[in-house]
Amino acid sequence: MLVSLVGCTGGDGAHGGGVHGTPGAAGLRDPYFPRLGNGGYDVRHYALSLDYDPARDRLDATAEITARATQDLSAFNLDLAGLTVRRATVDGAAAAVNRAGNELTLRPRDDIDEGSTFRVVVTYDGTPEKINDADGSGEGWLKTADGALALGEPAGSLAWFPGNHHPSDKATYDITLTVPEGLRGFSNGERTSERTAGGRTTSVWHSAQPMASYLAMVAVGRYTTTATTTPSGIPVLTAADPSVAAGSAALLGRIPELLDWEQENFGPYPFSSTGAIVEPDGDVDYALETQTRPVFPHGAFDVPTLVHELAHQWYGNSVSPATWRDMWLNESFATYAEWLYAEDFEDTPAQRGFEKAFADEANWAFPPADPPTARDLFAPPVYQRGAMVLHRLRQTVGDDTFYEILAGWPVEHRHGNASTEDFTAYAEDVAGEDLSELWDVWLYGDDKPDSPDAP
Repeated sequence: MLVSLVGCTGGDGAHGGGVHGTPGAAGLRDPYFPRLGNGGYDVRHYALSLDYDPARDRLDATAEITARATQDLSAFNLDLAGLTVRRATVDGAAAAVNRAGNELTLRPRDDIDEGSTFRVVVTYDGTPEKINDADGSGEGWLKTADGALALGEPAGSLAWFPGNHHPSDKATYDITLTVPEGLRGFSNGERTSERTAGGRTTSVWHSAQPMASYLAMVAVGRYTTTATTTPSGIPVLTAADPSVAAGSAALLGRIPELLDWEQENFGPYPFSSTGAIVEPDGDVDYALETQTRPVFPHGAFDVPTLVHELAHQWYGNSVSPATWRDMWLNESFATYAEWLYAEDFEDTPAQRGFEKAFADEANWAFPPADPPTARDLFAPPVYQRGAMVLHRLRQTVGDDTFYEILAGWPVEHRHGNASTEDFTAYAEDVAGEDLSELWDVWLYGDDKPDSPDAP
């Protein structure tokens, strides 16, 4: 469907005349989401201005995207679901815009040279969509009793802003939220300003470290907030719906000590702030490791889940998956963090967690590094069998080397992306030995080993 057609398409070109570029790919051929993401450019920064009216469930927004061309471009795509695009410009000049499902194709007035930086501005509005995942969970823009919650794993972020929505294209963010007076807006990173005028409250949030789009979040509603710092000086900002604020206050107060414990095990915290959002049950059915400020339903806000989501700040957020097939790298480390917490604070060795996971047949449905379908990305083998891989690694190389791997891995790929092959190569390099037998049995093997002591 043609949304708008403005300006000229092609023309003399900006750099020597004539059309010299080609369209960027409309997908990155991810194993599970082949149309997700786009080729031909690398986003460096998103500046999102979001004005939301919960009474009408309406979003009026502008996205300013700064990107670098990775090829000569005559056109390129952005991922966007549902919302109506009113206008788009590239480097200040009106661009032709075509829409086909979730693919938004922009054809700039002049071709864009490979290596050059360009700026896209898209103005859009409408009622943002809730997206139902293959496993039945909901993401995207989730309407709540007093506002909304925007979450995006694996692809829900395309419900509220146009962009390159694949984890391999990370960028910095500035998010400006405007909501009715009496409500508050929260997002990732640091709040740099907040003001109320004309019956509307506007807050500005800055994420200086790169973030995959699925980790971006927005929370709008009435919240009870706390601000403190960790013993090492990291700012902590939390927000809880008033109906669950009293019941979550004690655990929210433990974030500073838990984060410092995780730094002792996983190395320096990779971001400049931290915190959490706690929602009533029913607003969201799962906890999510949104960058710097994880989101929790009150019923799942317990110590293991908090430890898990905070660990994701290293494993999954700072080191993000190269493709969604590498999801186990996120969840195995976060699950193993739960086992380590039990070992350090509850006198329960990680071996106990390993044995329990080994005995559960649900964890042997498929290899953790090869989920059969997108529906299986959040299935037990990705979490529990993935954690078993790490425990067998620990048993094989010894504690000293294992903890070197544990802390060194997020440094090796800090604020970047990594694959399963990257991890196995890194672990072998640190250990100084061939671990292919361990990978073959525990990471890639189709069958449950006869013994938990298998190589």
